[in-house]
Amino acid sequence: MSFVEAVVLGIVQGLTEFLPVSSSGHLRIVPAFLGWEDPGTAFTAVTQLGTVLAVVIYFRRDLWRVATTWLRSLGDPELRSTLDARLGWYLILATVPISLAGLAFRDEIESGARDLRLIAASLIVVGVVLFAAERVARRTRTIEEVDTRSAVVVGAAQALALVPGVSRSGATISAGLFLGFTREAAARFSFLLSIPAVVLSGVVTAPDVAAGDGPGIAETVVATVLAFVVGYAAIAWLLKYLITHTTAVFVVYRVALGVLLIALLAAGVLDAR
Repeated sequence: MSFVEAVVLGIVQGLTEFLPVSSSGHLRIVPAFLGWEDPGTAFTAVTQLGTVLAVVIYFRRDLWRVATTWLRSLGDPELRSTLDARLGWYLILATVPISLAGLAFRDEIESGARDLRLIAASLIVVGVVLFAAERVARRTRTIEEVDTRSAVVVGAAQALALVPGVSRSGATISAGLFLGFTREAAARFSFLLSIPAVVLSGVVTAPDVAAGDGPGIAETVVATVLAFVVGYAAIAWLLKYLITHTTAVFVVYRVALGVLLIALLAAGVLDAR
């Protein structure tokens, strides 16, 4: 991988990690469009650490409050009913599905799941799901109303994001909308939930990059730093955008990109693998 590729893919990762359009899908699609080699799942997972750092810094006050309250609640029963203590447990609970699925299907994710035909189908299907969620959502619940059922449902939706093209934020925001949360609350919980999952994924695959499996270490570092900078800006923008706008623009983009991919694959312009 050249440094130009690292710069482009780092920016792509930062832009698409939090928008409901699939960062892992774009890190497969963009190189295919430009005639570059697939950077692989290890590169994707490590550059996601840059975007998770952006989440940590953006929500640092919330995270510190949740973490400290949760830890104190382990020894103080009176704190266990507070929102911050419950959020700590809900984030742990919601991370279980993707952790188990990631371990069970790691080989499939690293190989067959990166097929452009699957990515195209995932883009379209989740785009339709996001559209349906917008149509039926009550959008009355706030993040203060997250409960065990919500954590389980959103956590299960996050596990689907292991398939490139699905989108972690797309799946979890859709689940949040179906559960009646406001767009901003669904996005906020989605972003917080991404932290443990992405950290675990990055830690598991980082040795592959260090061992030379995929792009070089220097290029991966460049891409990760850019993913952090662009990702931070993307978080701030999306949270403000969703207060007054629907997710319609992302639905249209997903479906259009999926259809374009299918057309290019059918015409033989792109190789599915």
